[in-house]
Amino acid sequence: MLGKTAGGLFWMFRYFERSENTARLLEAGFRMALTRSKSADDEWASVLQTAGVAAAYDERYEAVEPEQVIDFLLRDSQNSSSVMAVIQAARDNARLVRTALTREVWESVNECWMTLKTLLSRPVSQRELPKTLAAIRQQSALVRAALHGTMLRNDIYDFARLGTFLERADNTARILDVKYYVLLPSVSLVGSSLDNVQWETILRSVSANRSFNWLHPGETSPMAVARFLINDNRMPRSLKFCYAKLVDNLEYLEVDYDQTYKSREMAAEVREILKNRTIENIFEEGLHEFLKDFIARNNALGSQIEKDFRFYG
Repeated sequence: MLGKTAGGLFWMFRYFERSENTARLLEAGFRMALTRSKSADDEWASVLQTAGVAAAYDERYEAVEPEQVIDFLLRDSQNSSSVMAVIQAARDNARLVRTALTREVWESVNECWMTLKTLLSRPVSQRELPKTLAAIRQQSALVRAALHGTMLRNDIYDFARLGTFLERADNTARILDVKYYVLLPSVSLVGSSLDNVQWETILRSVSANRSFNWLHPGETSPMAVARFLINDNRMPRSLKFCYAKLVDNLEYLEVDYDQTYKSREMAAEVREILKNRTIENIFEEGLHEFLKDFIARNNALGSQIEKDFRFYG
């Protein structure tokens, strides 16, 4: 496969995952702001920081206002990570690799773009926000369903999955990191009912609340939640699950192309770290330090994948 095509597939599905992740972050911020009305601005600021766009927002606005944050993350054309911007980028990449996609995948991408273009044609109020975020998640899910249901399990599929799981791992790590160091206003609140509500909201932001409660009824503690989102290989948004899939798809590409890649070695190294590090070890060494190192390794893996498969030439 041409590197340009591989890169188009990889980024197309990174962008779709990013749009859904942004919607989930906004939902988490919205719920947290409702539970902590006196410090709602802090919650919205944490959403910007988790999304990695706090500096860009500060350049545009003097204060953190809910309506401005929502508009910036959903519609702002000058924010390259806004939902509308990444959906446009995903569609542009889909057009680039049109011949590598089934008709069903292409149609779902186009339908997603048209639906969200209409939905986000005007500012979204806080009252309309839950319905709008649900529509964004649904459109992303339809594209993913078309991929699963109609695409051959070949190198095209592998590059799509690499983009999905690399972006997903980054999102889960950032949500955990910001919660632990930004959202909690005081160490004295650790273990309080307020702290538990925040952790439950984080679980909701990665679609994990119900599955966590099935496995850990009545146990909403920081360590239990962190263990679930880092180490549980049954949870499709956990770091461990994402890296198991990344290694699998890179190994499939090594077989298909009959050569080894540094990116597969890097992914396997991170997978081993996740296998061998217990949550007790992680908390002992520092959750923030662990997540900071993980995010750096994840970014390095993305860069290495681009080099290994010559996305740009």
